[in-house]
Amino acid sequence: MERLSQLWTEVVAFTAPRWLPSLIVIAVAGLVYLVALMVLGRAQRHWVTRTATQLDDLAVRLLRQALLLSSGALAVWRLLEIWALPTVAQWVYAIWIGVLFFPLSRFVGDLLTAVETEVVSRTSTPLDKTALPMVNNAIRFLVIALGVVLALAELGINIAPLLAGAGVMGLALSLAAKDTLSNVIAGVLLIVDRPFQVGDRIELWSAPNETGSWGDVIEIGLRATKIRNPDNLVIVVPNNQIMQRDIINYTMSGEDIRLRIPFSVAYESDIERAKSLLVDIALGVEGVKDDPAPIVIARSFGPSEVNLQLRVWILEARARRRIADDISERALPAFEEAGVEIPYPKRELFIRSADGPADGA
Repeated sequence: MERLSQLWTEVVAFTAPRWLPSLIVIAVAGLVYLVALMVLGRAQRHWVTRTATQLDDLAVRLLRQALLLSSGALAVWRLLEIWALPTVAQWVYAIWIGVLFFPLSRFVGDLLTAVETEVVSRTSTPLDKTALPMVNNAIRFLVIALGVVLALAELGINIAPLLAGAGVMGLALSLAAKDTLSNVIAGVLLIVDRPFQVGDRIELWSAPNETGSWGDVIEIGLRATKIRNPDNLVIVVPNNQIMQRDIINYTMSGEDIRLRIPFSVAYESDIERAKSLLVDIALGVEGVKDDPAPIVIARSFGPSEVNLQLRVWILEARARRRIADDISERALPAFEEAGVEIPYPKRELFIRSADGPADGA
């Protein structure tokens, strides 16, 4: 009994002077939180609701969450100090620092989302819908990571070995997934440079010529870009290959483009007549513009032909193959009717006769 009585006396002696300060801390924390809520509520009614921007709404919500976390965490921290638990109090303080960055991260993310909405509404390209959310998530992650680092530093934990380990792991992952990272980096560059948009008619050239992939862009991802060709086949091209090839965009500068179609006529033919026929044929094809007017130029001379080139402006870039086919198909009977010869390889043979050997030789 004496031992229990002595223990009870020690407990009373330890707790008696701490009850009143603890109640005061709890009361002050609650009062500060209630007063802050009243001030923020009045500000929201008289100021925030009268503005069209979302910035003040987000700021008020951040302050409310931060005050709730701060008042509760600081009250618990002070109570642990009063009750002689400094180690636990330090852990609570560190946890408060880390947790406080979560509403801050949400505030930054919502703020960037508002900016995204404003930017995307003013642009016709869907690339912003890919780039901006990625930047948003990265920034939110960095804010949370900063809070974790500060919390660990408050606990006295040396984060240098953790950073070194993360660096080694990042290096190993980057080497293992270098192709994927290359495609992702190329995708980011495509988003920044914007050589084409979804819906554009493009052609990707690589050596030798006429081996490119061409069609309409239907999707631009971080790893690959999808192109639907005229055969309704979807070609998936890795972004790093796109960045290494020449990109021809037929629709970036407008729907109308100039089309060049080569022709050849024999040297014996009337060159001016052939030019006139090609211009008339071009003007009769649907989709060819009459202003600027089609022109025909002599490009070069071959072994048995004069190489001509018809240059026409067309109304729609996607119709270039059809228009070139129509003009070429109509040119053949027109040349035949007008007597314009389409050349073919010719060889002139001269047979020289010689007397045979003399008799008796």
